[in-house]
This record gives sequence, C-alpha cells and structure tokens, in this order.
Amino acid sequence: LRDLIVAFEAHRAKQYHLGLGRKPIAKTTFASANQNRDYRIFEDFAFYMMEQARKKRVTDIFKLKGNVYAFDSTTIPLCLSVFWWAKFRKKKGGLKAYVLYDLESQVPAFFHIYTASVYDSKTMKEIPYESGSYYVFDRGYNAFKELFKIHQHESFFVVRAKKNLQYKCCKWRRRLPKNILTDAEIEFTEYNSYRKIPYQIWKQQNTGLRLL
Repeated sequence: LRDLIVAFEAHRAKQYHLGLGRKPIAKTTFASANQNRDYRIFEDFAFYMMEQARKKRVTDIFKLKGNVYAFDSTTIPLCLSVFWWAKFRKKKGGLKAYVLYDLESQVPAFFHIYTASVYDSKTMKEIPYESGSYYVFDRGYNAFKELFKIHQHESFFVVRAKKNLQYKCCKWRRRLPKNILTDAEIEFTEYNSYRKIPYQIWKQQNTGLRLL
C-alpha cells in the first residue's frame, strides 16, 4: 500500500482523469477498502495473471508431453502480537507460502498459504494435479499416501528418499545414460509404506541424489 501511495503522489496530476478526485489519497483509505472486500477477488485475479504469464513464456525444455512442476514453501515471519492466529513458535508468528512452480515457463502456477506450524506434507492435498504432468518435491514431502494420489491422476512424481526408507530392488536397468549410477524398480518392505503405495516404483540415483 505504501508503494502504491508513492506512485499516486508521483502522478497526482493524473488522479482526476482516473476518477480519483484531486485530493491526496491516504494509505488508510486503501486499507479500509481492502478490509471490506473478499480476499478471493485478489486471489482469482492473481491466478488469472499467472496463467496469462505462463502462456506467454511457454517453452519445451524437457521435451516431455506434460508440464513439469516443483513444489516447495517459504516462511514469512510475522509479529505474533498483531497476527495472533499465525502462531509458529512460543514467541514467534509466521506463515508459509506454498508455491507450485512451472519449471519451463519459470512462472508460479499455483500458491497456497498456511500457518508456519503446519507440516509441509499436509499441504500436498491442495495441489491441483494435472494428468500427464511431472511433480518434483523435496524430502519434506515424503508422504506416500499423497504421492499415490499423483499416480491415480495418471501423473508422475520425483521426491528425495529418506535415509531410513525400507525397500528391496526387484529389477535393474542396464545401459544407463551418463551420470546415472543406478536405475532400479523397487518395492517397499515396510508395511505402512507398502499400504500407502501398493505397487512397484522406479528408483534412480545420480551424483548423490536419490529419486523415487
């Protein structure tokens, strides 16, 4: 809001022609107006602008039939005395902004906001999955039940495995591309993991990064 007011002050001569009158615009005027508006007005407009930007920057870097996305979060610290509902730690407040990033257009495709105390994997249910697309996650999203939903959408996922993952190799691929150390079909041996993803998946390992 402060930046917006500075911009209006720099172009005060144009305010009248925009239907804003001749008087200076106060920051509290915008703040009061925003309080009375539904947040979904801004959310829907943001999603629309993101979609338009993605269409203009469309590329085909990975040569795959579907879109390739990366999903992760960033923490936004907040003053706990003001944002009491966003309690993070004993004396800290915060939010987490979860972003689904289109790796080819380099533009966000979706975002969702949670309090910072929520586990990252709990937000995977909010992702609007697309059939035939690819989703890349970090180790914090190792939630097999949610990953299985991606398979049910006829899509694909890539996620870093935890060190204590229990599995057995069922089949190995030969003649691997350069920099790929291992490419194997695996099956979970721990009951809870197997119950959440009851089918065999591929595991690749290259230069220290293990992918599922």
